[in-house]
Amino acid sequence: MSNLKLIIKREFIARVRNRTFIVMTFLSPLIFVGMISLIAWLTTLNNDEIHKVAFFDETGLFTFDFKDSDEIDYIDYSRLPLNDAKDSVVIKQLDGLLYIPKKNTNKELAISIQFYADESPNISILNKIEKIIGNKLTNQNFTEKGLDLSMIEKAKAKVNIQIENFSGEKTSKMSSYVKMVFGGAAGYFLMMFIIIYGNMVMRSVIEEKSNRIIEIIISSVKPIQLMMGKILGTSFAGILQFLVWVILGGVLLTIATSVFGIDPQPVGMDESLALQEGNHEEIQLLLQDILKLPLGTLIFSFFIYFIGGYFLYSSIYAAIGAAVDSETDSQQFMLPIILPLMLGIYVGFFSVIENPHGTVSTVFSMIPLTSPIVMLMRIPFGVPWWEVLISIFLLIGSIIFIIWLAGKIYRVGILMYGKKPSYKELFKWIKY
Repeated sequence: MSNLKLIIKREFIARVRNRTFIVMTFLSPLIFVGMISLIAWLTTLNNDEIHKVAFFDETGLFTFDFKDSDEIDYIDYSRLPLNDAKDSVVIKQLDGLLYIPKKNTNKELAISIQFYADESPNISILNKIEKIIGNKLTNQNFTEKGLDLSMIEKAKAKVNIQIENFSGEKTSKMSSYVKMVFGGAAGYFLMMFIIIYGNMVMRSVIEEKSNRIIEIIISSVKPIQLMMGKILGTSFAGILQFLVWVILGGVLLTIATSVFGIDPQPVGMDESLALQEGNHEEIQLLLQDILKLPLGTLIFSFFIYFIGGYFLYSSIYAAIGAAVDSETDSQQFMLPIILPLMLGIYVGFFSVIENPHGTVSTVFSMIPLTSPIVMLMRIPFGVPWWEVLISIFLLIGSIIFIIWLAGKIYRVGILMYGKKPSYKELFKWIKY
């Protein structure tokens, strides 16, 4: 046990004192907050830009429908010859020219309208223009058929389905998205931690093996103790780094929000507009749904699956590091590691969100290689406690088995040099 503590301490100090580790610990939050600030600034510039669009209307129907807005200024070139209008748009470097030809029927007109521009036009601009023209032609069709537009407008019904459980508690329509965000963030965070720090464990083993330091160390400690010490030491260093990222990132994000005036709301989410449209109750229900999430269970499960998933995959990374002589040789063994992680993410985002209690979601939340990710994504949707316990027990059993398996490979591999091992040779090492 004393040897294990020494190895853990040695690995932790070696990681923390590494210059790259120190630089990235403090530089990563700066880069992250800087990227957010840059994106917010560019978005503001993009939103402030006013597009100038000319229109040539041969029908005379839309002259008063194209009204200037915060995003688009319309210029009427209908009185000019068409070719002169095109030349003027090019000379003045306008965003484009909308050409509305005269046709016999609205049906023909709807498919004959053209937009001239040297560069690809903004999709949102085209959507707004299509909406204006479409509404105008639709109203004309109604009028031609003798329908009263005011009566049609009054007859429109706005449906707003209220969601309520059998206990009488109302929930928000956005509840599923909130659960998806919490679960998805937890699963994705775990996957990134496993990949980053699992690779760190593997590189550490390869470095000591290539420097022949491992031959000296192995004379004093057991291979399994050396492997577990590397895994634990690296994990503690990783946890410390992530804590610094969270704290420093939060402080920097707060400063950036106040200094640069970054709006924390997503683009297009105007709270005052939401309240004007009668969505105040929906916002309150959304906040209630966030508070009703099983946050305690999610935090506890994240802690368990975080440790379990990391130990499971780090053991495999350590075994691979012991089996090869260089990081290049390790690439042939990376697919069996990356594939279950990616599969867990895809199952989580495409299956759990659609049907969190379906067969696919349930099965993959029990398989140890994918359960740390998939189960974390399922928990916000409400998972029976016995399913969580079964998943955890299967994960613990798999960890014990994988550590034993990786230990046997590690014991032989760290003393093997100059030969690229195959899966067949790894199987032989396990039988030794």
